[in-house]
Amino acid sequence: HVQVVESGGGVVQAGGSLRLSCTFSGLTFADYAMGWFRHAPGKEREGVSCISWSGDTCYADSVKGRFTISRDNGKNTLYLQMNSLKPEDTAMYYCAAGIYFNAYRAPRRDEYNYWGQGTQVTVSS
Repeated sequence: HVQVVESGGGVVQAGGSLRLSCTFSGLTFADYAMGWFRHAPGKEREGVSCISWSGDTCYADSVKGRFTISRDNGKNTLYLQMNSLKPEDTAMYYCAAGIYFNAYRAPRRDEYNYWGQGTQVTVSS
């Protein structure tokens, strides 16, 4: 039984930073690609970033240069460092584990099997 615990969301002013964390149990963390997604009201859930088993990464164009994804396989934990936050980054953020990785585009939700419960990020202007 896979369990996922997300943390790190909150309210921050534009230009500020937050770090999201996601800890997995019940699977062999190092065998999975990991991704971050977000869902804003009235919009489709979109892929934000992904990281492969070996640390290769991908980013949506909207977050390149501002967000950094990383993973600690020893702690079964995935991270998303978000800097220079903008009001348009406001959304519920979800982490996910999957078996497919593509470094040339943002992750797609149908490629991921196990999902966190989500953590809210609100950026005020």
